[in-house]
Amino acid sequence: MSASRIQDSHRALEIHRAMEVGRESYLDYMTFRSNGAPMFTEIFGPLLGLEEEWRNQGASEAEIDFSVFRYRRPMTHSVGVNTGWLGGGPQTILEDNEEFTVAIDKYGRRVKLIKRSATLPLPLDYPVASMDDWLRVKEHYVFSDERFGDDWKQRALDAREKGLVLQVSIPGGFDEPRQLMGEAHLCESYYTQPELILDMLETMGKTAVRILDRVTNEIPVDQLFVHEDMAGKSGPLAGPKQVETYIKPYYRMVWDLLESRGARVFSQDSDGDMNPVIPAFLDAGINLMYPNEPAAGMDIVKIREEYGNRLAFMGGIDKHVIRRSQEEIEAELEYKIPPMVESGGCLLGLDHRIPNGTPVESYRFYIRKVWEILEREYDGEIPVPS
Repeated sequence: MSASRIQDSHRALEIHRAMEVGRESYLDYMTFRSNGAPMFTEIFGPLLGLEEEWRNQGASEAEIDFSVFRYRRPMTHSVGVNTGWLGGGPQTILEDNEEFTVAIDKYGRRVKLIKRSATLPLPLDYPVASMDDWLRVKEHYVFSDERFGDDWKQRALDAREKGLVLQVSIPGGFDEPRQLMGEAHLCESYYTQPELILDMLETMGKTAVRILDRVTNEIPVDQLFVHEDMAGKSGPLAGPKQVETYIKPYYRMVWDLLESRGARVFSQDSDGDMNPVIPAFLDAGINLMYPNEPAAGMDIVKIREEYGNRLAFMGGIDKHVIRRSQEEIEAELEYKIPPMVESGGCLLGLDHRIPNGTPVESYRFYIRKVWEILEREYDGEIPVPS
């Protein structure tokens, strides 16, 4: 396994994707400006090993790559600029055997990939424990013209012409410091080294603003994306106070610029129970959350009742239920789909990767039942892909 492959192995699970919804329809729907035909997607695809299970159950290759299943979703184009870590030494393999690979990644961390059960490596150590450590790596987050990819503007214009949603991203306000420090040390540092966390996020924010100021002077941007993955079943690893003190100023620095120039969606990806920090993130500018895991208490029906059209969703359907009986699958869909069709602002889909042990026949039933309910609930004709 090459050093680059240990970073890219997650891509082995990518599925076929096509565009059934244009950018304006998507943006209007997800910002509650119009409640048109509902949308449905597969956000992430299968977990490692499911492909082999389905083949053994007689699945076709079109089912394996998901191209045969009916969805209704937009396509996004990520503008070719880098707002996060830039540079660093070459990635190198330290140990590679049948069970795992240990490598040095772009941050200079030792990381370990367990081959049979994972597609993302886990860090074994971290480069930052103190302000002095941060100052040694801070150069990787400062502005540089190298952050603009080749033909970034023309590629974005071409994508917009085709109807794709133009998206830019920023490092996570929790996730990027976590990558540098580890979860435990980051959470401790909110109390013991607040100036360190503030300087990290101010540096990242200023760099992102400089880059995105140039971008939005040249092309319109539709959506800002941030990856956090900051929660589990027991709740988020940073509470409302930490969001308000550290993350909100960073988010607002970027989002206020983009929103003033026409961006309409600020999307956050975080697993786990985010309920305790939803109000804080709404104040920080977030208006779309995913994947909304029911097993962690993220019930999109109840959240919609509480926050109305302040918050759109993607995902929200329990991935575990499709390993159960058809009656349980139907009950989950009958609970979730009708209120989302009525209110709009939800790109329905499973709340994360399809778990191992999901029979292909259960997934087929799930797809059929989704469309049966969507077509029953929507007062109009839902376009069918040609």
